[in-house]
Amino acid sequence: MKYHFISSNTVEANKAKKEYINSYSQTEPELADVIVPIGGDGILLKTLHDFNKLDKPFFGINYGSVGFLMNSKSKKNLDELINNSKSTNLNPLKMIAIDVSNNEHESIAYNEVSLMRQSHQASKFQIKINNVTRMNELICDGVLVSTSAGSTAYNLSAHGSILPLDSKLLALTPISAFRPRRWRGALLSEKSIIKINVLNFKDRQASVTADNIEFRNIKEVTIQSSNDKSCKILFDNNHSIEDKILNEQFQY
Repeated sequence: MKYHFISSNTVEANKAKKEYINSYSQTEPELADVIVPIGGDGILLKTLHDFNKLDKPFFGINYGSVGFLMNSKSKKNLDELINNSKSTNLNPLKMIAIDVSNNEHESIAYNEVSLMRQSHQASKFQIKINNVTRMNELICDGVLVSTSAGSTAYNLSAHGSILPLDSKLLALTPISAFRPRRWRGALLSEKSIIKINVLNFKDRQASVTADNIEFRNIKEVTIQSSNDKSCKILFDNNHSIEDKILNEQFQY
């Protein structure tokens, strides 16, 4: 089996990459059977963005702090681990943002798309779902839309719901909501088209981030699930992401 190894910049991840290359050799990503990011979730997400067009499976190995989407370190043979692994398809979010100068910005996100205030003042957002206004004014620090794979990341930190991978749902979650104070967000069908307007963009700038790609001075954002750049993630047969998500729901 041919591999392309990529690591984060940490000493431990770089060392592990060299050891894997010495053991299994390094192949160009276009010719590899599997792409192997080594580090945390950040390097996996970057690798998905960089190589999703190649239609290759990804097997992440955790040498980071959390590594929720990664596999645990193992001394087992890598060929054996991957041959016995479970495959999960991740569908990203497609985001189209319009800034205050009417420039259009497009990106994808495998974890979440988040809108945030750029100043010390709260932002005001209007939320439409499938062209129907569901919230006239949300006053908050920000709001995010998360995939099921990303629901245990920033979404969970913002007290959003954890979503099983096969739920076909998106999580819409406010960040430090001021009004309405008790609104905790919504669970939406994967088929939903979400449009968020920044009501006070002339006075209070807002930014939008798709995974790690940011655009500033935004006035509106449209978000929906997309099959165009779906990626196949491999998980160790003994540590599936479904088990991780289930275990996370019983943490206290």
